[in-house]
Parts: sequence; C-alpha cells; structure tokens
Amino acid sequence: MMLVAASLFCGLLAGLTIFQLCLIAGVPLGRFAWGGQYRILPARLRFGSGMAILIYGALALVILDRAGLIAILPSAWSAGFAWATVFYLALALALNRISPSRAERRLMTPVAALLLCCGLVVAVGPLAT
Repeated sequence: MMLVAASLFCGLLAGLTIFQLCLIAGVPLGRFAWGGQYRILPARLRFGSGMAILIYGALALVILDRAGLIAILPSAWSAGFAWATVFYLALALALNRISPSRAERRLMTPVAALLLCCGLVVAVGPLAT
C-alpha cells in the first residue's frame, strides 16, 4: 500500500510541477493558483511557483525515502520528515480550502486532499524493505 501511495503522491506532484511550469511560462491559468487574483501571474508569483517546484521535489524525496524506494535520509530521521510533510500537506489543504478563488478551491482542494492521504499512508506505514 505504501508503494502505491508513494507512487500516486509523486505522480500528483509531477502534475503540479507541470502546472507550476505553465504558470511560470505565462499560461493564463492563474485563477487556479495563488488565490486566483491574476490570469497571468506577475513576476513575484512566478518566482513563488518556482519555489513551489523546489518544495515539491523535497516532499517527493521525503516520501520516497520513507517508502523505502530511495535512501537519502538517515533512517532515524525518515519518519520525522514524513510527519513534517504530512503537517505541511494539511496546511496546504486548509489554505486551498479557504482560497478566495472558487476555481482554485474546486481543483486544488481535492488534489491537496489526495496528497495528504497518500502522505499519511506513507508516514504511518512501516518502512519498506
């Protein structure tokens, strides 16, 4: 189950990475991100999208490590970082849920909920061997 959850988690993050790259490139999808204030993001929010991509990479590494698919963290730290990831995802879910953008709430809240569920499965599960 952990491997499925970790794979789905990384697949969702890959999709979000493509979405953020589109925002950085100026594709008019801004109503789905950053509170939906802009169709095309200004430079400061494009920078934020770039930072989001880096965060997605870090989250993926933590979950893959915890699931036993890669080994980059000391084993004593793996569970702690996985739970920090779960906390971050819970915060992301809450923020997406209260976004002033209806489009963002409708699209990103379910995505954030799926990420949280997958992260929980991996964080709770035993370390894969």
